[in-house]
Amino acid sequence: MKKKNQGTKQPNTFRLGELFCGPGGLAYGAVTASIEDKSFKIIHEWATDYDKDTCNTYIHNICPKDPNSVFHEDIRKLNLKKLPEIDALAFGFPCNDYSVVGEQKGMTGIYGPLYSYGVQVLKLYRPKWFLAENVGGLRNANEGKAFAKIMEELKNAGYVITPHLYKFEQYGVPQARHRLIIVGIRSDIKDVVYQVPSPEPYAKLDNTCRHALEVPVIAPDAPNNERTKQSDTVIARLKYIKPGQNAFTANLPPNLRLHVTGARISQIYKRLDPDKPAYTVTGSGGGGTHIYHWKEPRALTNRERARLQTFPDTYEFLGSKESVRKQIGMAVPCRGARIIFEAILRSFAKIPYKSIKANIREEV
Repeated sequence: MKKKNQGTKQPNTFRLGELFCGPGGLAYGAVTASIEDKSFKIIHEWATDYDKDTCNTYIHNICPKDPNSVFHEDIRKLNLKKLPEIDALAFGFPCNDYSVVGEQKGMTGIYGPLYSYGVQVLKLYRPKWFLAENVGGLRNANEGKAFAKIMEELKNAGYVITPHLYKFEQYGVPQARHRLIIVGIRSDIKDVVYQVPSPEPYAKLDNTCRHALEVPVIAPDAPNNERTKQSDTVIARLKYIKPGQNAFTANLPPNLRLHVTGARISQIYKRLDPDKPAYTVTGSGGGGTHIYHWKEPRALTNRERARLQTFPDTYEFLGSKESVRKQIGMAVPCRGARIIFEAILRSFAKIPYKSIKANIREEV
């Protein structure tokens, strides 16, 4: 299997492997990345994920002519030594144990240690660069020890790393989505230095959710655009909630109030503010967590949620409605991913670009 594509590779083409690939937000950003020197590009080589629907979505949109390059398997059972050779690696390792919304078990959780499979692939295949993605809460898990351990292992694998908390709304993404992304350049490649791309070139882009959902209007036959049936109670409740408000900040009549003890999550029945980026799109949650339209008394469709994640309308998600919701919520915004991949390509092509200082210390 390792012989795939050998002998045909162009010198400035990076063959990308992905662990925990999700539905393809990172991949779409990678394969659509384009810089001034067109000889520098990223192509899909292989990907793996444990979820069948997610793999089917990835194949359908990223590599329909090469379905066998996507491995549907638990990473803990996958034989990493038999994967094709790669020049680059991307891995958005599962964030369940690092999210500020969850219990923050960090390394003690089921998902926390899964980053180590990315480290194994780095040691096995020695790609020229990698991109790792997780939630900002990773920095605080296990009192900061988890983050320090991950940084140390990535460095010891032989990479110069640049961790940065990206606020994607600053890059034109119509969603307040903050993600920790670590870019690593193999330490023996001395003439390539990655720098965090500046958000300045994207400051004038319209990143409001109104623009994202209405320009252009979503076609009636667009995939994944089925509406969720709302109960009469939910419709009545939403009519009292103004744009930007949620079920706890709105002035609701007694019969429509939520009787919740303890923590009150601000996104419960929260309506979008049409003149601002959306709040973070999530992949799971019960009643009141689906993201609600600013004007119509309803939850967003999956197609609308995908637009907030900057997937094109031609990107079709496969699986049940709830499975699609989960896939969209776990993805990295395509536009944000593409900007970072283009910065990596420019770094290798020696093409200057506007940059800023990383906001997270590299030292551990």
